[in-house]
Amino acid sequence: MNRTRVTSSSLASIGYRIGERTLEVEFTQGAVYQYLDVPEPVFEAFMATESKGSFFNEEIKNHYAFRRVRR
Repeated sequence: MNRTRVTSSSLASIGYRIGERTLEVEFTQGAVYQYLDVPEPVFEAFMATESKGSFFNEEIKNHYAFRRVRR
């Protein structure tokens, strides 16, 4: 999945597959996770927000099923 680099102290890049509704997040420490069944408007809001880390913690973490892709 192609990801876009973001400015954040905890997140390195973010990607999204529209057809699959899969959000992929790379953390600055190198781990990559995919969050499943994430609506496109949530991804768009995530990309538009100034504080990516806060948005992730409040709107994504603990709200969607996930799988670890890379350590």
